[in-house]
Amino acid sequence: MALTMDDVDRFEAARPRLEAIAYRMLGSACEAEDAVQETFLRWQAGDVERIEVPEAWLTKVLTNLCLNQLSSARARRETYVGQWLPEPLLEGDRMLGPADTVEQRESVSFAVLALLERLSPNERAVYVLREAFAYSHREIAEILDISEAAAQQIFHRAKKHIAEGKARTEIDEAAARRIVDEFLAAATSGRTEPLVRLLTQEAIAVGDGGGRVPARAKAFEGAVAVAKFLRGLFKPSKAKRDLIGGTAEVYAATANGGPAVVVIVDGRVYGVMCLEVTAEGIAAVRSQVNPDKLNRATERWAAAEHGEPLFTAF
Repeated sequence: MALTMDDVDRFEAARPRLEAIAYRMLGSACEAEDAVQETFLRWQAGDVERIEVPEAWLTKVLTNLCLNQLSSARARRETYVGQWLPEPLLEGDRMLGPADTVEQRESVSFAVLALLERLSPNERAVYVLREAFAYSHREIAEILDISEAAAQQIFHRAKKHIAEGKARTEIDEAAARRIVDEFLAAATSGRTEPLVRLLTQEAIAVGDGGGRVPARAKAFEGAVAVAKFLRGLFKPSKAKRDLIGGTAEVYAATANGGPAVVVIVDGRVYGVMCLEVTAEGIAAVRSQVNPDKLNRATERWAAAEHGEPLFTAF
């Protein structure tokens, strides 16, 4: 049966929420878009008039598509070159979804998205639906075809895993900008001491080049090791200019709700460095430089106002 315009409008009204769920589930904007489009095809092929609660039906279809994707993604990531990190979303991207509560903001933070990779597909689904979208345990049970008690147990287990690895402190936009400014000043000072003072003792630095861009396969661990790495990373050289294909413009920005450094080369986002900030300092520096995961960020960057770069590098 062909969809009416009202049927299409109902789906389009649900699309932003579906995209936000899929992104949190998959950690990839590209894969999230594919999952939402497949959900639309299922909606198009279904007997829409007999669907009593479209939102619930769409969420169930999408969630199961994401679960299937996560199962296959685990196998693919075993052969992934280097570290796997989520795809960053810049401020204003609708796929970031609701940000009214602390839980909603944390659920899309780069730190939590990285931690979600440790969960089983079902744990991830329950955590996202409950924590970010406030679905009841009964609703989640119906979506996943499990008991309500099982949904509660899975959620508590997932939340415990996330809490054990999470050290993020929520900060406002002004504080985030100040942190990035201080971080970049220290990183470009040519000395490790200013960086060590900004980092926590057990800080880590990890990058995702996907085999397309050089990135260390193993994370740097400890304030001194991270500081030395960052000092070298921001040290100008002809080799770096040749590698990136020109001069880099460096901006302070917000990605996934947290402070970030965005590097632009010839109008394209070359890299997004997300900083995980705690009360003790910067606990993690996660850099996404895989060009396959920066297309959406480049589109968003081109469409937004961002002022002048803080400096040019390399």
